[in-house]
Amino acid sequence: MKSILLLAAMTAFAQPPPARILVAYYSETGYTEKLAQSIGKGAASVSGVEVTVRKTTDVKDEDLPGYDGILLGTPVQWSNVATEAKHFLDRVGAALWKAKVYGDGRTAGAFCTGGAVAMGKDIARLSILSAFLTMRFTVIGGVDDQGFGTLGPEATTGPADPGLSEKELDEGRRFGERFARMTRQIRSARQ
Repeated sequence: MKSILLLAAMTAFAQPPPARILVAYYSETGYTEKLAQSIGKGAASVSGVEVTVRKTTDVKDEDLPGYDGILLGTPVQWSNVATEAKHFLDRVGAALWKAKVYGDGRTAGAFCTGGAVAMGKDIARLSILSAFLTMRFTVIGGVDDQGFGTLGPEATTGPADPGLSEKELDEGRRFGERFARMTRQIRSARQ
């Protein structure tokens, strides 16, 4: 009996801690939040990861260096990233700088919602990804339903296409799964 307990304890001790993923978002209408939840569900479906989905304002700066992967979502404002999401990126950079760590061995990604088909969604995601690359994160993109690579999930939510479609939510879930698998893989290589 003691040997079984010892073996179980050793097995539990030998398991690496889960890869920690943060899905942070800023949302005004609830659409970006809904896409963030979908991405979080996809990521949480992968074993060996721990997923936190939070509004950018609810993320504590001192927790940021502890994440192995960070995803940031934003609504598009004036064909670009929302000010609040940009502020979050500034906080990530400052927290990493203060902790004397960088994005090396960590993953990052972006997602967004916007009112029209060509409403700056690419520019918003590129702005986020550029900031993460500058912080030395490994950027992970998505894959659309036709198999093409993307900058990350997006959703058109304006009057011509209100809300999020099941297709857009599914792209979010698939992106979350892909991001979690790759984050877990990169994290294990880092240890």
